[in-house]
Amino acid sequence: MRVYLPTTFPALAAAAAAGGFGPAPLLAFAVTPALREWYASGDAEELEYAATVDAARECLRRLAADPTAPPRRVVVAADVPDESVQPAPDVHPAAVHLTAEVPMRKVASVHVDEPEAENDIRAAVAAVPAADAGDADAAFVVDGAEDHDLHWYATQEIEALIATVS
Repeated sequence: MRVYLPTTFPALAAAAAAGGFGPAPLLAFAVTPALREWYASGDAEELEYAATVDAARECLRRLAADPTAPPRRVVVAADVPDESVQPAPDVHPAAVHLTAEVPMRKVASVHVDEPEAENDIRAAVAAVPAADAGDADAAFVVDGAEDHDLHWYATQEIEALIATVS
């Protein structure tokens, strides 16, 4: 199953150095039955995009927890065994818990904000706690981060990508 792991640049660098993401359990996002039900009219590509966007929003919370991390969302797409995926609809319709570590060899791609997004990401990181609490103005700021597309990087580009922000 394809999953989308929300992360940060420091966590991506640590995973690359360690050979994978872990320890389990790990929060990820995927096309789950609950997501399919929520987006009843979406095709496979739209559902994958929705799961990626949900992972990107979780990146904002991770950035808030690590103020030293560069203010750019990082989402890792990985292919994991179905049996290591447990739906977590109490978190979000696309949320899953991974019961096993994710080796780097299972990573399919990395999706990252461009540097031009950093100011909007900083603002969204500051606003996400209020948005999570239901503040409509803060939610508008957080939604502004989604105006920036995540750019796709191949697994061969991970080292160079990490080096650009180190």
